[in-house]
Amino acid sequence: MVFLTVRVNVMSALSPSDSSKDSAPEPLPDHASGRFPVQGMTCAACSAAVERALRRAPGVIEASVSLATEEATVRWDPAHVDTAALAKVVQRAGYALRVAPEDPLNGEADASTPEALARQESTRQKAREAETQDLFRRFWVGAALSVPVVLLGHPMWIPGLKHLEAETLRWLWILSGFLTLPIMTWVGGRFFRRGWAAARRGTPTMDTLVAMGTGAAFVYSVLAVSMPQWFPEGTAFPFFEAVAVILTLVILGQALEARARGTTGEAIRSLLDLSPPRARKLEQGEEVDIPLEAVEVGMRLAVRPGERIPVDGVILEGATAVDESMVTGESIPVDRRPGDPVIGGTLNTWGAFRMGAERVGRDTLLARIVTQVREAQGSKPPLQRLADQVSGIFVPAVVGIALLSFGIWLAFGPPPALNFAAVVAVSVLVIACPCALGLATPISVMIAVGNAARHGILIRSGEALQAARDVDTVVLDKTGTITRGTPTLVTLAPLPGQTEDHLLALAASVERGSEHPLARAVVMAALDRGLTLAPVRDVVALPGLGVEGWVGDERVRVGNAACLSEVGIPTAPLQDRWEALAAEGKTPAMVALGDQPLGLLAWEDEEKPDAAEAIARLTAMGLEVHLLSGDDPRTARAVARRVGIDSDRVHGGVRPEGKAQMVERLQKEGGRRVAMVGDGVNDAPALAQAQVGIAMGGGTDVAVQAAGMTLMGGSLHGVVDAIAISRAAVRNMKQNLFGAFIYNTAAIPLAAGVLYPAFGLLLSPMVAGGAMAMSSVTVVMNANRLRRWRPHERGPCSPSGSEPGRDS
Repeated sequence: MVFLTVRVNVMSALSPSDSSKDSAPEPLPDHASGRFPVQGMTCAACSAAVERALRRAPGVIEASVSLATEEATVRWDPAHVDTAALAKVVQRAGYALRVAPEDPLNGEADASTPEALARQESTRQKAREAETQDLFRRFWVGAALSVPVVLLGHPMWIPGLKHLEAETLRWLWILSGFLTLPIMTWVGGRFFRRGWAAARRGTPTMDTLVAMGTGAAFVYSVLAVSMPQWFPEGTAFPFFEAVAVILTLVILGQALEARARGTTGEAIRSLLDLSPPRARKLEQGEEVDIPLEAVEVGMRLAVRPGERIPVDGVILEGATAVDESMVTGESIPVDRRPGDPVIGGTLNTWGAFRMGAERVGRDTLLARIVTQVREAQGSKPPLQRLADQVSGIFVPAVVGIALLSFGIWLAFGPPPALNFAAVVAVSVLVIACPCALGLATPISVMIAVGNAARHGILIRSGEALQAARDVDTVVLDKTGTITRGTPTLVTLAPLPGQTEDHLLALAASVERGSEHPLARAVVMAALDRGLTLAPVRDVVALPGLGVEGWVGDERVRVGNAACLSEVGIPTAPLQDRWEALAAEGKTPAMVALGDQPLGLLAWEDEEKPDAAEAIARLTAMGLEVHLLSGDDPRTARAVARRVGIDSDRVHGGVRPEGKAQMVERLQKEGGRRVAMVGDGVNDAPALAQAQVGIAMGGGTDVAVQAAGMTLMGGSLHGVVDAIAISRAAVRNMKQNLFGAFIYNTAAIPLAAGVLYPAFGLLLSPMVAGGAMAMSSVTVVMNANRLRRWRPHERGPCSPSGSEPGRDS
């Protein structure tokens, strides 16, 4: 079985609004996109060849191929090409692109549900395990055959066979040649099949290098044994043992690499394992066990203590505490009561409850998290561009170096020159492996993105992962980011002759149609007092100012001083109290009826309890922290003072359109690289403008869509952790790239024999084969260290003061 994930529509936001459920369906776009497993790739040259073939296909808009995930991400025009045609394009390039029969484009299945995704991952894992077992089986056969081949090639190592006649020695060589044949045809036959196919297409790969090196050595050996008279005297010696050992070692390297790469998908599998296979449907008061796929929107479900919640929904009856660490990264269970939302895959710790299903299948938060993580794992960071460019010319360059080395040694080498020339050429071809170069960055991206997702940090792409590492300035929105985002009305200050109830009732009447947290706080305060709200017409939101509406024949305005003064309402009677409230860190607003001011309202939004600690961590990391808010500058400065942000880095009274401009100004001042952190609609332009946009958990759809990273929890520590894992991942990528470049930079000249004139050192082809086999294994093992990354342990009971990413 094979798998496929196809998206015909743009992925929905991670936290879709309820209002979207009743909206009309969006028209299908003029393109489709999909992720396809690709078989047969062994190095960066392979993935580059597949990518080139797809990009050149008519109707393909964009294509990207990842060697680490062994997948191709393709965007195409369905009017000009279909998935079957894409598979043929890749087949002509010498590889296999697998298209699952349950293709959602055919309307037969939904391959984005948790159940389908779990089946796909299971199939993928089984395929990898089967490949690993096959490679190890080939290795053990090759090892068993290589031992006698090596001994027969060097009979002097065997007691009693040190002095043999030439004819007897020749028959031993012939026997070693026959024992090498199964190693050539079965153990390493894949190199010759793939290598020849790639060379014939003009896109040579690692398989081509191995096939050329061992093939040339085998042919040379056969001729040396069968036609010794063709060779200068003293040069007719075979290299069967080199052929056998090289192919066996390269197969071992691929087997170890496959085993190591098999662990890179653990993050996805652990997320999918959170989704329970079955649910309990309530029918006429009875609980009926049904498959998870059968759950539909609107169903009433029962959840018992210790069980995982099947789908996203809302509690109808009962109370409990839910462990939501799989999406927020926070280990403390959250109390949930009737009316509260619950997330599919999270753990119900102690209470039994009944819930209504609101989002099922591909619409659940868990399914969208997995989809986004898989997309990010297959994306390419800018660092990979260099590796891709080098890989495109690497193999032809190595072939050229091998031929040049052969010619130089044949012309100027010591006797027997032909033997030296053959050894050098084979060593150069075998040791130069672009595998490590191709795996250097994508394997790090894959592991880092998966591990981050397990700790509540969703990274949209490899580009965002790399960009976060270079950030030197962090801009924090105030409401919902530094503060809780749930303000309460704490002050009513009517002017003489007015009453608190009259002031509050008018403000609440105008604000009751708004979803803004400040508006909701006003309405709730009015309802708590039992006030009657007046009917209002023509309510208009005034961006950056406030709101106005008509009560009877008079206009009511609620907002800042500019909101009133722009229509000629005097604000002087309210100014002193306004400034006093703002200085206390409260958010004031003026209320006017007609052309007369009535008084002031003021809200207080508490800072998050860990905000000051998280900001201190950001500062300790060498980052410059700014606060950006639409609130009065004095209010913003008071909040900044309490959480440890310098007053000269506070930007208050900024209108929505000004937030992006402020970020742009910071970027232009000294070339700052800015991360913007926010959660509101008015933050979206700034999130998009910044080098890295980070949306806080619980944020709006627009903010999440505009951000490169999403924090599923509401803690600012998530910002620190996101930057920390970015730094760890980029450091890991650079280590891999450096190792791959240094390996090839040093190995190729060494194999070419540059040390022989001065030190008499010449690399054996067998040693070259072992070094090549281990280069990619080393890269994968180094990338796997990112799996040990953990968020910083924080809080008063934290047992460790270690910074995140120290193990990477």
